[in-house]
Amino acid sequence: MLYIVIWLIIVGIIVVYLSIDEKKENINQKFDYKNTDFFYELKKIEIKNDNILKLKEKVQEYIIWTDNLINSIIVAILSDGHILVEWVPGLAKTRTILVFSKLLWLNFKRVQFTPDMLPSDIIGWEIYNKNTWKFEIFKWPIFTNLLLADEINRATPKVQSALLEAMQEKKVTIGNETFVLNKPFFVMATQNPLEQEWTFPLPEAQLDRFLFKVNVTYPSKEEEKLIMDAFDKNIDNIESIFSSDSLLKMQEDIKNIKIEDREKKYIVDIVDATRKNEKIEVGASTRAVIALKKASLTVAYLQWKEKVSIDDIKKVLLLVLRHRVKLKYNVNEPLEKILIETFIKVNDL
Repeated sequence: MLYIVIWLIIVGIIVVYLSIDEKKENINQKFDYKNTDFFYELKKIEIKNDNILKLKEKVQEYIIWTDNLINSIIVAILSDGHILVEWVPGLAKTRTILVFSKLLWLNFKRVQFTPDMLPSDIIGWEIYNKNTWKFEIFKWPIFTNLLLADEINRATPKVQSALLEAMQEKKVTIGNETFVLNKPFFVMATQNPLEQEWTFPLPEAQLDRFLFKVNVTYPSKEEEKLIMDAFDKNIDNIESIFSSDSLLKMQEDIKNIKIEDREKKYIVDIVDATRKNEKIEVGASTRAVIALKKASLTVAYLQWKEKVSIDDIKKVLLLVLRHRVKLKYNVNEPLEKILIETFIKVNDL
């Protein structure tokens, strides 16, 4: 009789445990992370800065694209950061950054990354001149203002790492000489989804140097109809909106935007939460804290605010953190869902 009672108790505990686990699973399935403010990223930002608003409107005359991508590029440039865009080939990435370069009166170079590239194909090299008996330095595409690193994950990690010094220090070393790059210096790198053939994952150190990572999908049918008309417009004769000096002045003005202790604590709590999440193997680095501050300052500046708010930080959380964390191998949930759940937990504290 005693054995029967013990057996019934064990069965009851198992049933209760399974029912609780099932409820948790149902709750997770009902959670629509794509319908949260975090998921909208920069789509809903209301730009009140007249110069930037004029720039965006001019870009949209030639590029029919989502507000999120255009706004992300604007924020990244003004934040003196770099942007990584993941999309399939053929979605006007070269045209997008070229239009920006003309409107901002900046030099533009494009590098097509391939598996057989060498680091010297990006930064330059020393060549021996037999007439002068000296080595001469030849500078390559990285010496520009706007650099499009197209399909960066098709090159080997050795080539990818050639961008590290340039992106962080704004300097390039060739042989024994170090050259300071012109300001502003902005890298927009594109990568194909890793499921495609001949792709190499970017090293963590390289990923961490990108301010944003933007995931882009195919345009809607309505947008593709508009793209056919916009593509016929000639971009060779685009007149600049303002000079590079004006852009540098804006970057300095952004540094004057205030961010108070409450917002600083929110940033630190968010980054710390990514390190404590049981589903995340590698949390965000300290550089993520700096990136969140820089991006939120720019978001506040675009809306003519004197100081950063929590809402400004929320708009850039996914953009800043999605490429800085790594999920555990046995986690099958979308990265964005796990991150947004982490953000919500911090909000509830």
